[in-house]
Amino acid sequence: MLKLNFKKMNGLIPVIVQDHEKGDVLMMAFMNEEAWKKTLESGKAWYYSRTREKLWLKGEKSGNIQIVREIFVDCDDDTILLKVEQVGQAACHTGYRSCFYRKLNGDLKVVGEKIFDPEEVYKEKE
Repeated sequence: MLKLNFKKMNGLIPVIVQDHEKGDVLMMAFMNEEAWKKTLESGKAWYYSRTREKLWLKGEKSGNIQIVREIFVDCDDDTILLKVEQVGQAACHTGYRSCFYRKLNGDLKVVGEKIFDPEEVYKEKE
């Protein structure tokens, strides 16, 4: 079985997430070993939040889950490429399809389309 190298970045591995059909880069996140195992077991993308210092299932609040279709591992066993089916059309917590919705062209310009309003999606349900 593949043994990923979680030692280089204090237990974390960078994960590049790409749309499995269109090839768009949707986001970049991190996994720890537990997130990696949960991803393999569930077929859905799990990550480790450095900010919140906890595991999270992508889409657990928004419904915009990522179903893993293919997994690639780099030559050093320390970076993952997930090709996913993005359910709900938006991967970015700001409401855009991709976290890479801004382009630097002299200044930073929004080039992506906003799919949802994050204030509505992430407000606490009463």
